[in-house]
Amino acid sequence: MDFGLVLQTDPPASRVVSLMKRAERNGFRYGWTFDSAVLWQEPFVIYSQILANTRKLTVGPMVTNPGTRTWEVTASTFATLNDMFGNRTVCGIGRGDSAMRVAGRRPNTLARISEAMKVIRALGRGEEADLGGTKIRFPWIREGAELPVWMAAYGPKALKMAGEEADGFILQLADLYLTEYMVNAVKDAAVAAGRDPSEVTICVAAPAYVTEDDSPEALAHARDQCRWFGGMVGNHVADLVARYGEHSAQVPGELTDYIRARQGYDYAHHGRSGNPDTAFVPDEIVDRFCVIGPVGKHIEKLTALRALGVDQFAVYDMHDAQEATIEAYGHHVIPAVNS
Repeated sequence: MDFGLVLQTDPPASRVVSLMKRAERNGFRYGWTFDSAVLWQEPFVIYSQILANTRKLTVGPMVTNPGTRTWEVTASTFATLNDMFGNRTVCGIGRGDSAMRVAGRRPNTLARISEAMKVIRALGRGEEADLGGTKIRFPWIREGAELPVWMAAYGPKALKMAGEEADGFILQLADLYLTEYMVNAVKDAAVAAGRDPSEVTICVAAPAYVTEDDSPEALAHARDQCRWFGGMVGNHVADLVARYGEHSAQVPGELTDYIRARQGYDYAHHGRSGNPDTAFVPDEIVDRFCVIGPVGKHIEKLTALRALGVDQFAVYDMHDAQEATIEAYGHHVIPAVNS
């Protein structure tokens, strides 16, 4: 199993670079960041510094979207980084929940994501792409250029599209039941589309918090540091409930039931511990969606995720123990899971 580190691009950017360097030293192979231009600093500028200061780390957004960046510019940015540092980028893409909403726009449709994935992937590989009737190709891309495009998804139509079209699937939660359900949906869609399901890389992303023991006090603190994640996922879940209804055979109740007490969301606290808009998230959801507890609990859950077909676990590291989590994973968790 590969491991990734996910960060927000809060200033100073030098700290983001430093944490990514620490992650590579500890066996992480991927470095991800949020991509929301109003809320955080520009990630692609920071990727250049991360790539220059690491040797093998692959970087990318978790996730960009096809609405706030024009597709040829997105592809050119990735392709330029790959030309400078080797094929060390991956394009994570999704609806653009925070990026679009804080700018007063609605998240992108699946049809728009589908079009964008095709164009960005083709241009990033040096192939021709159709931009609304105008065919273009980057003349400067060298042979061997690659740009995998991984899609974030929760709902049935998005899961189907990820299996049919994406190079990878990003699932932003670590619940075992929901992971199995959604991975199966993606792989079944790949098979139905005539693809080899093993060609779709499966990436599960969730907060991880390593405690010294499993005392009530230690677990309570870890849960409070990671509770924001249930609120972030709740934004996507609320959209699914609005589309399919509160009780639908198309969306598991294990994903939707917990948001009944949700009363809105302020993006000023998006992805941050102590988010006041996530008080509705119960401890059970934190335990299911995240990975918390002593080292042994992390090893146990990640081993189970790997058995479900997960190829990468990406650690959301937005809490008060960033360095400690990276070190614990490097010294204990990653070696044990991959032994």
